[in-house]
Parts: sequence; C-alpha cells; structure tokens
Amino acid sequence: MNKPENVIERKSMQLLENAIAYEATDIHLVPSEEGYTVLFKKDLKLNENSKIVHQLAIRMISFYKFLSSLDITDKRKPQSGSFHKQIREENYSFRVSTIPAIHFKESVVIRLQKHDRIVPIDQLCIEKEWSNKLIRASSKEQGLIFLTGPTGSGKTTTMYSLTAHCVNNLNRHVITLEDPVENNHSHLLQIQVNEQSGMTYSTGLKAILRHSPDVIMIGEIRDSETAKIAVQAALTGHLVFSTVHSKDPAGCFYRMMDFGISAEELRQTVICISAQRLIRQHSGDPGVVFEIVDGTVLDEMTDAIMKGERIIFPSEKRITSVVEKYSISQHYE
Repeated sequence: MNKPENVIERKSMQLLENAIAYEATDIHLVPSEEGYTVLFKKDLKLNENSKIVHQLAIRMISFYKFLSSLDITDKRKPQSGSFHKQIREENYSFRVSTIPAIHFKESVVIRLQKHDRIVPIDQLCIEKEWSNKLIRASSKEQGLIFLTGPTGSGKTTTMYSLTAHCVNNLNRHVITLEDPVENNHSHLLQIQVNEQSGMTYSTGLKAILRHSPDVIMIGEIRDSETAKIAVQAALTGHLVFSTVHSKDPAGCFYRMMDFGISAEELRQTVICISAQRLIRQHSGDPGVVFEIVDGTVLDEMTDAIMKGERIIFPSEKRITSVVEKYSISQHYE
C-alpha cells in the first residue's frame, strides 16, 4: 500500500475502534453539503460524534465497501455486505449497508457485533412468561417459529439466543441461512446467501435439508419459494426459525398466506409467533417487549382466520399495549 491508502485504512479502523470504545451498536455516515456527519447509536439514541470532510469520507466508505466485497464503483443502488476484524484482541463482525443520496453521495450504516455474543433468552425478556414460552417453543421437535417486528427490533438477536439454547441445552444440530451473516457463532453452521453466485434463500434451503439439521434458522422469509420450502422443512420433521416482516402475529399469518401458503398448512406447522419491539423502559434502560401467540391462543387465531372471522385477543396482551406498559418511547430504526 502507498501512503495515502495507509491513511485511509488507519482513519477507517480508528473510527471502528472509537465506536467500540463508545459501546455503539451502529455507525451512521450521513452526507451533507459540508461533508459527512458521523453518528454513533447507543441505547436507541443517535449521537453526533464527529464530522469528516467529503473526500476523506468517500475514500473511507470505499474502503468499507471493499472489505465487505461490495461494488466500489456503483453508487446508484443500495448494497449490503459484511466483514470481520479483530480489534483489541476481540473478534467483531461489521455489517455494511449503503443507500444512494443525491449528487452521487452515499449514506452508510455499519452495525457492530461482537463474535459469539449471545444474550441468554431469560435475560432478553423482561417478563419470565415470555422466556418460558419461547424456550418451550424451541424445545419442540418440529414446526415453524416466526419472529416479527420492525427493522432494528432485535429479531436476529432473539433467534441467536434461541439457537444457542437448542445447541447448548438440547444438543441439536443447527444450520443457519443468512443474508448476510451478521455475527459469527462457533456453535452454529452458518451459510451466507449470495445471489450473484446462485446461493439464494430457496436454493440454500434445499441444500441445507441434505445435511441432516435438527434446527434450521432462516434469516428472513421474503418470497413464495422460500416460504414453501420452510413449510416443507417443518412438515418433514425440522424445527424452523425465521423472521417475517409484519406488524403483529396475525399480520405474520396473513403475510405467509400472501406468499401462497394455505391456512391449513400454517395450522399444521406454526407452533409460535412472536412479535417484538425494542423500547426504552421507564427506568431509562433499553429493553425488548413481546407479544407471543402459541398454544390455544394460536389455535383460536388460526380458526378465526380460516373462517374469515374477526380475531379477538385480550387487549392487555397486544403488542401496542405491552409497549405502552413498559416503555417511555417506542423505537423504530
């Protein structure tokens, strides 16, 4: 490397180190007329850290894109990828997401995650009832467990917690299919989606089924083919975790039906739907709240959907009521 490249690399790594020292979960590089503003996200809040002149920021962004195997020359479309680095003798994953802005500038978010960082499910849940329900569902031999909620609500963290429980407490073989792999975990066999090379969610899931997994974690169900293979895997004796974008558990059910899955297939496979939100509690600490539908409540919801009837849940159990009960502010990323 020549000297200018060393400067860019040093500045880029220094920014990552500063974010880790700050205990930030995300770095935001936001373009403006004067240059770029650097924001660190911690405890649900974005705080301005520094400003970077335009030319330096552009070269730093190119460096991060290079590390993430993204197209450095293309600034006209969103891109996402990840890279891994050892910083202060600890291994970290960095997920990079770019979106185009005006005048060929890019806005970038880098999510920071420490390798093998698992939050035990009982520490993740504010209420013991929630952790009991999730542990009970993950102890099943087969079926579909859906996690739903807005972007940034902690769905992937919850899935990693549940897969860790399956490996460490139930001695099960777990394979994940992710886009991208957000966090390396030594207890998992992790497969990364790469659509350019033909490794889509659907083709990857077909291949995974030949490797005798007990549990399959799918990063997200985003199309009809993936939805159908996930249902097939659950019907043939696998426990399947996945995320689906919807507002609440009932919306998750309807979303799967939009993908061409029948209500009867869902009745036979779905064992738990968990909606969650990341909130700031009255104490000021961040936390996660859940609305979990399983057992007889799930059966009643399924029957109502199949009959075209109105779905009625106890109002205090709905995710909006749970959020109001525990939070001083609801967070959407």
